[in-house]
Amino acid sequence: MTDIAILWSNDSFSGDFALDDGRLATDDGLRTAMILSLFTDARARPDDVLPDPGGDPRGWWGNAFPGDAGDDFELGSRLWLLEREKLTPRVVERARGYAAEALAWLKLLGIVSSLTVTAARIGDQTLAISVAVERPEGPAREVYDFTWEASVAL
Repeated sequence: MTDIAILWSNDSFSGDFALDDGRLATDDGLRTAMILSLFTDARARPDDVLPDPGGDPRGWWGNAFPGDAGDDFELGSRLWLLEREKLTPRVVERARGYAAEALAWLKLLGIVSSLTVTAARIGDQTLAISVAVERPEGPAREVYDFTWEASVAL
């Protein structure tokens, strides 16, 4: 699976296309797919508590269209719901659950044979999410780490 590579910046809390000698770089691994899955806003569920009561439930516009393979999953995560939360053990566990939910499509489509998501608090304001995958073909085990400061915006 080859994607246009996206580089994530913790400073600006955003992703941008990667360039390689003036051309768009590609990513043959899963990092770009994971960045899109984790940091694209999924629509809040009716029972979710929004950061702004009565606010926008967000969601990515591309999820309004059915997938080519009849996919019944949506791209994105609900990590954005945590943007005003204090980084407590309960919030860290919610972040782990939201990340696992957002990445489940990788296993559903057979891109990975196993997927393990862990989350941890580092210091007072840093959340770390680690994703370990095993692929049916290619490298047996890969680990992807994502960290960001809770004070920026989640």
